[in-house]
Amino acid sequence: MGGSGSGPVNLNRFRKAKARAATKARADENAIKYGRTKAQKAAESADKKRANRLLDGLRTDPE
Repeated sequence: MGGSGSGPVNLNRFRKAKARAATKARADENAIKYGRTKAQKAAESADKKRANRLLDGLRTDPE
């Protein structure tokens, strides 16, 4: 009677690995849905700064 040779299976380790994989899959989906690249964030920040400088330059009354 030769056994499979794999030995006992740690079910806690299996359960936790499965939960980690599910969490990572969900995080990857959210990154695709809602995430922006660093370049996109930088471009948006630069546009906001440029618009604020333009509006500040067009003010007629001092603060």
